[in-house]
Amino acid sequence: MANSRPLIGVLALQGDVREHLRMLTECGADARPVRRPEEIEDLDGIVIPGGESTTIANLAEIFELAEPLGKRIAGGLPAYGTCAGMIMLADRIVDGAAGQRTFGGIDMTVRRNAFGRQIDSFEADVHLSGVDGPPYHAVFIRAPWVENVGAGVHPLGTVEAGPAAGRIVAVRQGNRLATSFHPELTGDARVHGLFVQIVKGQA
Repeated sequence: MANSRPLIGVLALQGDVREHLRMLTECGADARPVRRPEEIEDLDGIVIPGGESTTIANLAEIFELAEPLGKRIAGGLPAYGTCAGMIMLADRIVDGAAGQRTFGGIDMTVRRNAFGRQIDSFEADVHLSGVDGPPYHAVFIRAPWVENVGAGVHPLGTVEAGPAAGRIVAVRQGNRLATSFHPELTGDARVHGLFVQIVKGQA
C-alpha cells in the first residue's frame, strides 16, 4: 500500500461526487463512484460527500449500502466525511431527524445544521493540525459542528472568529477524518491529500 495508488470510493448518492473524485485523483489515488454494495468490497478508503444527511441515510438504505458500509467502516476501512458526510460518520447526532441513522465510526456528537440555514453559509480561514502551509480557506454550507468528542478523537480545527468561535469543525480518529466544510469546492487539495496519506498509512 505504501507505494501504490490506493483505491478510494466516493459515495455517489448525493453531493459533489465529481469534485471529490478529481481531488482524490490529483492526490495520487485511484477513485471511483460507489452506488452498490459490491463496489465497496475492494476499497482501500471511502469518502462520504455533503448533501442532506437524512437523504443520504435514506438512499443508503434503499441502495442496500447502509449495513455493509457501516460494517466496513467499523472493521477499519478509512473514511472521510465532509459536511453531511461528517454527520454520517458521527456516533451521535443532535437535532437529527426522528430515527435518523448514521454509518458511525467517529466517537463524536455532531449538531446538524449548527450554523443555521443555507442563507447563513459562509467562508472562513481555519488552521488545520496536520495540514502544512497557510490556514485553509473553508467553505461552510448549512454546516454541522462537533459538540463534543470522545477520548480517542483529535480536533484538527476550530472556527476562529465570530459567534461560533471555538466550535470544532475538523476531527480525526485513527484512519477516519471529518470536516464540517467542503474542501472539494476550494481547489485546495491539502485535506484530500491528508486523507490519501492516511489511507496509505503514511499519516
